[in-house]
Amino acid sequence: MKKFIVSTTINPPTEAIRLFDRMEGWELVVVGDKKTPADYKLGRGLYMTPAMQEELDKELSDAIGWSCIQRRNMGFLHAYRQGADVVATVDDDNVPYEGWGTDLLVGTHPRGRLFKTDLPVFDPVGATNYRHLWHRGYPLQLLHKRDYSQVAAGEPLGRCDVQADFWDGDPDIDALCRMEHRPACRFEAAGFPLASNAWAPFNSQNTFLTREALRHYFMFPGIGRMDDIWGAYHLQAQGFKVVFAKPSVRQDRNVHDFTKDMVGEFLGYEKNLALVTALQKDKEALTAFLPERAAKAFTRYRSLL
Repeated sequence: MKKFIVSTTINPPTEAIRLFDRMEGWELVVVGDKKTPADYKLGRGLYMTPAMQEELDKELSDAIGWSCIQRRNMGFLHAYRQGADVVATVDDDNVPYEGWGTDLLVGTHPRGRLFKTDLPVFDPVGATNYRHLWHRGYPLQLLHKRDYSQVAAGEPLGRCDVQADFWDGDPDIDALCRMEHRPACRFEAAGFPLASNAWAPFNSQNTFLTREALRHYFMFPGIGRMDDIWGAYHLQAQGFKVVFAKPSVRQDRNVHDFTKDMVGEFLGYEKNLALVTALQKDKEALTAFLPERAAKAFTRYRSLL
């Protein structure tokens, strides 16, 4: 099985990147930007310079643009063309725990806690020992309706196309939630794996995808901090299943401006519920929600895989 880790950076190699670079059985690909130090070096992984990315596909590179985390799509394309069976997308501020990437559910049919809901979207964070928090990208209009009473343990969760591992420390909650709670989390591993009958937001922070799922997954430029969230909803509209697994990293979060994060998430506050509703009627409805740049980049990406 060929397994790739894909990350993005504008920083010198972090502690996390050095650890991912040493993961046995995995090939690390770090996608650089024009702001990345020119002398960036890895121990054994591949650093994709801007020139290498343009050589891979100039049209896609131009459509994505520079100075954005969505450069990671170039790494996805590279991994796919190298025959990847599984791709892990990770952030460079996630320090992996010992054993990261060894307990793979992706591509299997695991059992765990299965939550049933009548809502169109399921919030996985609220299903943990932190009921007061919610995942970035969960429609705010549904927060007051969340209900976790319909749950069964040891249930078949279906085929796991996407394994979204959780993250201790500073979790992936939205800016409003972070402003209010400023949490430092330690999620109880006994509550995982878990899944739902409804779609759920998942991120690009510590997530494993099958080769088939990768063909339909994209991080969209030009839509702020919904780049990976809208990719998650689109992927599930295509019929792919996400299972949430126990924490396998500690996030030592890079410095963020909460107000800027909130501005970057506003499109989701406004449109996430409408997007999910539209996708449930038409699995390609996302295109109508995208700015021209993002739609062009996605069209090019799909044509290459």
